[in-house]
Amino acid sequence: MAITKRTEIKEEILPNQTIQVRVATVVEEDGVELGRSYCRHVVHPGDDVSGEPQEVQDIANALWTSEVIAAYQLLMDLQKLLQNNIDLVYLLINQLSQ
Repeated sequence: MAITKRTEIKEEILPNQTIQVRVATVVEEDGVELGRSYCRHVVHPGDDVSGEPQEVQDIANALWTSEVIAAYQLLMDLQKLLQNNIDLVYLLINQLSQ
């Protein structure tokens, strides 16, 4: 009657080259699965992946060229700028409606 615990890792590449990582922790008794739990996280182009599983590091190293990292950062900057402008528009609308 041996109880074992193992992990399974699944990666998904999102359109913006972000890597979504799903880690499944599987508990088994004599080869029969007793339970499974999941944890997800993402790593973005340019993130430090040294603490990630080797397969995630390999994917990041293959995908994340300097151009991909620069494009991702530009996208994040543009989204922040857009959000700030939306917030400003709402503020102006509220001021005008008073």
